[in-house]
Amino acid sequence: MSDDRGRGPDDRDPDDRNPEDELRDMLREFLSGDSTIDPGKLAGAAGLPSDPASIQQLLGQLQNALRNPGGGIDWDIAQQQARTLAGDGAHAVTPAERAQLDQAFSVAQLWLDQATTVSELMTTPELIGRAEWARQTMPLWTQLAEPVALSISDALTRVLTEQAPEEMLGMIQNAGQLMRSIGGALFAMQLGQVVGQLSKEVVSGGDIGIPLLPEGTAALLPQNVAEFGEGLDIPDDQIQLYLAVRELAHARLFRHAKWLRLQLITQITAFAKGISIDTDALESLAENFDPNNPEELREAMVSGRLIPPRSEEQQEALARLETVLALVEGWVDVVTAQATRLLPKADAIAETVRRRRASGGPAESAFATLVGLELRPRRLREAAALWQAVTDAVGQEARDRLWSHPDLLPDASDLDDPTALVARLTADAAGAEPERDALDQAIEDLLRGDTERPSED
Repeated sequence: MSDDRGRGPDDRDPDDRNPEDELRDMLREFLSGDSTIDPGKLAGAAGLPSDPASIQQLLGQLQNALRNPGGGIDWDIAQQQARTLAGDGAHAVTPAERAQLDQAFSVAQLWLDQATTVSELMTTPELIGRAEWARQTMPLWTQLAEPVALSISDALTRVLTEQAPEEMLGMIQNAGQLMRSIGGALFAMQLGQVVGQLSKEVVSGGDIGIPLLPEGTAALLPQNVAEFGEGLDIPDDQIQLYLAVRELAHARLFRHAKWLRLQLITQITAFAKGISIDTDALESLAENFDPNNPEELREAMVSGRLIPPRSEEQQEALARLETVLALVEGWVDVVTAQATRLLPKADAIAETVRRRRASGGPAESAFATLVGLELRPRRLREAAALWQAVTDAVGQEARDRLWSHPDLLPDASDLDDPTALVARLTADAAGAEPERDALDQAIEDLLRGDTERPSED
């Protein structure tokens, strides 16, 4: 009888080994450096610099995914990537900068009280660094990205199963969770790169439009505020005050309309869950994949090539989402313009904000292709015109009251032509009987029993 004492799991007869162990060993061989795949190229595929420290970090994170298969996506990887990138070139806030921005928030609170009936925040506005912004916002980023990450990982495993030679089929089938973990790790690293770059572009908590920070929180990023004003030939204190007003208006709105944050996040998550992966494109990638050129995998992910055109249902869901986002941003624009009317350079700063918002930054573009969702609403100009028309017709209080319930919020048809909405609000303010449409009249007739019964032959 043979003596197996002292033999490790890797010393077993090859015929006795589990196919999943074989794949695990193959990956360990790569991660230990005994592979023809260039780790520097793989680092580039993950969006990392190809310096030794970044390569070591990448290998360590993949090794962790290898040791813990089936545990879902480790989003701590994204957090680490984002905070590392956010820290590059960051500097601490000086006491003078802090004093100036605190003063800007104080004045902004007073000015907003004259421009809106939405009450002020219960918490003190914050001044945060880039790394802290990445830390606070990452939970929402991962919530938005997870459906797509899981879809890509599942589709990759499915394609590998379909493309694998028969003799390797058992290995691939038994290693599905393992592949999912490693694919998820690569996606998480890519998301971390996007969020880390975004931390260098945004000036405030509400700059992206969606509520990334906890409800009722307002924050400015002092270093980014300073960079926003470079080359504008506008006094720093005016830029700080204008951006403080915008941020407080955004935070006030989401605190006032308590249903709004949940509705937006629910709509975005539902849209992301509806995204499928183009298996034909993935199959082509798998068939022609060159292990020595993993950059091709990254390009496929960040270009959006793996995400097919939106379905009709997705287009409708996106239209509803864009309408709400446009209404939020349009309201903030109108309220900010009213609150900063005494600021000499307000119009110039507003124009800079509009141009910046229209073009977006490189990180926003990367997120759009990575997750299939653009964050900037297309109908912002129409939304701002609607809110201004409502303000001129019925005033701030009636305008702001429309945010008290989702059923009261204007819809896409109101953005097309706000005339009917303004007429209805004006009639309500005057105490006039609202004009009935055909549906209202039909319901009233039905309740009164005035409908004619069909004649009996």
